[in-house]
Amino acid sequence: MTLPPESVNTSPVTLSARGLSRRFGTHAAVDGIDLELRRGEILGFLGPNGAGKTTSMQMLTGNLAPTTGSITVCGSDLLESPVKAKAHIGYLPETPPLYRDLKVDEYLDLVARLHRVPGAQRRAAVDKAQARCGLADVSRKLIGTLSKGYQQRVGIAQAIVHEPDVIILDEPTVGLDPNQIRDIRKLIRELGGTHSVVLSTHILPEVEAICDRVQIMHHGKLVYSDSIAALKQFHSGRVLLVGLNHPPTLDALAAIPGITRAESAGENLFRVHVAAGADPTERIVALAAERQWGLHQIAPAQTNLEDVFVNLTTRDITEGEKAA
Repeated sequence: MTLPPESVNTSPVTLSARGLSRRFGTHAAVDGIDLELRRGEILGFLGPNGAGKTTSMQMLTGNLAPTTGSITVCGSDLLESPVKAKAHIGYLPETPPLYRDLKVDEYLDLVARLHRVPGAQRRAAVDKAQARCGLADVSRKLIGTLSKGYQQRVGIAQAIVHEPDVIILDEPTVGLDPNQIRDIRKLIRELGGTHSVVLSTHILPEVEAICDRVQIMHHGKLVYSDSIAALKQFHSGRVLLVGLNHPPTLDALAAIPGITRAESAGENLFRVHVAAGADPTERIVALAAERQWGLHQIAPAQTNLEDVFVNLTTRDITEGEKAA
């Protein structure tokens, strides 16, 4: 489908949010976050339950007004020109907005009409969305008779039928079997080639496999924002992986100056946490030689998304946050 000339946007920045906040009474569900998305980029949007992800996505799609802040979609202000801005957005909420009494192709045709896809292009747009989501064989079936997995596919199809610049997917693989998940991952990668995609999911390996960048929310604030490649540099040098053939106790390792904690990472392998500004490497090497620990490995530990996520989202909740 080709958008009308006045709707076409070639800017590399498709979605921009500045100082976005949303309060419910005295509780700040989202507190001053910034977000920028470029064409051809897939952003993993993460956080524990209650972190403010869904509230943020509802604001980014124009389904919930922010208390403060601004949102621009392909150059159009979402608050001042909502119809123009929303024409560039495709959204799959956590619960897909399906009409169970309609057939799949009837429903997608309705969605295409609502998104003002020109009549001459509507059939082709529906067919393309169905083909992308693996729905061709069930196009004449009632949505209510489909499995949860196929209903999820219909939800994704309605989000992309009008070829939006920005696609926002909230838990798109919920209810899918492993083969379907693989197909949806492939689809998201394909969409990320020419569109901008925001993906919210609790499946962290999925984010590492298909996303270019990741943002993590905790208690309404952004606590991490960087590329997937930069994850391995997160807390670089503050965790060492130490291999010892004849290891001492964990308490003995933790007692070495500059080490805050030691834990087992497998047989004769230990993860050593280092205090900020400290470098106990030489001391570990010297003690290993002196006490015949049999040192065979010492190197900065690789950091994955799960490590970063747990590190940033397990801090104690303050009394004020508990009350809220």
